[in-house]
Amino acid sequence: MYKVFFKDRVVVLTSRIEKDLTPDFNAILKYSNQGELKKFIQNFEKNDNIKTAIIYWHNERELLQFYRDCYKNILAAGGLVWNQKAEKFLVFKRLGFVDLPKGKTEKDETFEQAALREVTEECGLNELEILNPLVTTYHTYYIGNQPIFKETKWFEMRHNGNGSLTAQTEEYIESIWWVTPEEFNQLINFTYPSVLQVLSSSERLHPYIKKAGDVPRL
Repeated sequence: MYKVFFKDRVVVLTSRIEKDLTPDFNAILKYSNQGELKKFIQNFEKNDNIKTAIIYWHNERELLQFYRDCYKNILAAGGLVWNQKAEKFLVFKRLGFVDLPKGKTEKDETFEQAALREVTEECGLNELEILNPLVTTYHTYYIGNQPIFKETKWFEMRHNGNGSLTAQTEEYIESIWWVTPEEFNQLINFTYPSVLQVLSSSERLHPYIKKAGDVPRL
């Protein structure tokens, strides 16, 4: 199963419809051709009442590629960064939402290199160590009239220094800080579903992360 996020809504791509069909879905499509798929996507994006849509096909990887073919594709990488004692992890506020550092890969750059560079650029931290890969997230958005499909590979990291945090203001980062897993649960309603997917993929964080909506707004 793949989840493709659009704002705070999601399209589920699956080959196991019997297992992955949930009671809260609002629209469903069995893939047959690209024209029908594009119309389904357009309707999903225009209708805010469709929170969860499901598309199924016998081959999930092929289905993901069919979906990607409807967009311009961008590759990106990001980091879930812990402090030295692994007590707190790094978050920042951008455009009113709590987010994690990430950005597009550059030419001839590996995903790992891109993730480390983005953390340094957006947060001002060096002395970073990649601990392990996490999840790959997918989301779509628009730049003008151009539909974009972004694939982001995430890595768990540790900051081994004592450097101060410096927000990259040209990337609209308003503030940046370290947060404990318990403290983050008070911020869940102010972040993105894709960020929750990243955090839940961490063995260190998974037991702490609640679902959006379970925590009252501040």
